[in-house]
Amino acid sequence: MPASPGGRVHAGEARAVGLSFAYFFCVLAAYYVMRPVREQLAAAVGSTQLPWFFAATFVATLALTPVFAWLAARWPRRVLVPVVYLFFIACLLGFVPLFGVRGLLDPRLLGMVFFVWVSVFNLFVVSVFWSFMADIWDQRQARRLFPLIALGGTAGAIAGPALTRSLVGVIGVAPLLLVSAALLGAALVCVVALGRWSRLHGARRQADDEAALGGGMFDGLKQVFGDPFMRAMALLMLLGDAIGTVNYVLVTDYSGATFHDAVSRTRFAADIDLATNVLQVAVQLTLTRWLLVRHGAALPIAIWAAATVAALLLAMATPVVGLPTGAVLPTVAVALIVSRGLSYGMQGPARESLFTFVPRSLRYKGKNAVDTAVWRFGDVVTASGMNLLRLAGVATGGFAALGALAATAAGTIGWRLARRVERGGPPEP
Repeated sequence: MPASPGGRVHAGEARAVGLSFAYFFCVLAAYYVMRPVREQLAAAVGSTQLPWFFAATFVATLALTPVFAWLAARWPRRVLVPVVYLFFIACLLGFVPLFGVRGLLDPRLLGMVFFVWVSVFNLFVVSVFWSFMADIWDQRQARRLFPLIALGGTAGAIAGPALTRSLVGVIGVAPLLLVSAALLGAALVCVVALGRWSRLHGARRQADDEAALGGGMFDGLKQVFGDPFMRAMALLMLLGDAIGTVNYVLVTDYSGATFHDAVSRTRFAADIDLATNVLQVAVQLTLTRWLLVRHGAALPIAIWAAATVAALLLAMATPVVGLPTGAVLPTVAVALIVSRGLSYGMQGPARESLFTFVPRSLRYKGKNAVDTAVWRFGDVVTASGMNLLRLAGVATGGFAALGALAATAAGTIGWRLARRVERGGPPEP
């Protein structure tokens, strides 16, 4: 498919691009305000307990995925998307007294419940966002606009941890959840406005692009196994998740061993998020948009994989690296920042653009199953496998090597899938 020259925002698109930018900003700012709270809870219990956290998250996700598919089958988009966000706002408000009043819930139980809920929140709200984007923009627009729209998420992902870092010592943990709820409410306003724009001006404004999808509640999970495109996307997700989980576990261990109070662990997690998201902005402003417009999705995916391999090899070679300020940073944190920053800033928009080539049922049901149930299944398998490998004597270098192998495989699969889809359309179901 020929690229759109210049990659600029065309006439009539500016308002919707601005709304999409603001929508993603609010969603990720809401998530990143509460994410350091989740991370410090995980660091407090140690990474050996993470398989239980991931298993609980997987069970919750597996239970909710068919519910989402059932709702998508019966409710039109203008109802479905707002209902998802209203549900998560209500949950956030419900957590406020649990964090604010001691003794309402056992701290360890609260930690697990909150870890699971934040993980599910992240999966569903981000998956719904990109499904919505793929539903209102066509393939050519996606190449030009998704990197710009993703910058909204990046800005939110920078604002979120910055807010948490500055506010946690002043207002405490519980009020941070109110900040997240307010941001999610603003995202809901953007959803409604975008829906109205799409019905009047969107590239996909036909009646059947707004209607309920029909079908059954297990359609999304069936598509993961039955559709060749969705199987490839699921495999790409599993490999990417393995890389992310390896890096996350190693950094969690470092945080738990180095910092001995909740505020320090929260601040360290916020610092990593901030560095990750600054890198994400840099690549989106300088590389991603140009690469997607000129070369399609294959090259950004390959570059992400190569950089991730290099960062993991660095983690194998040396424990710390020096910074221009004279400070040092553990290389496990560097590997996490590089792989996550390029995943969000380069691989993510490329991957999401591929969903504009497939039918709406795959964009909502199959994509949601991959982005939620498949992702959390990968968390459980990877974290449990790491615990077993530890018993066999595998240390940081061995885990970094396994992550590098996963990155190599992900880059190869993503390159081939993107070239096949963009040149000849997705495989037939």
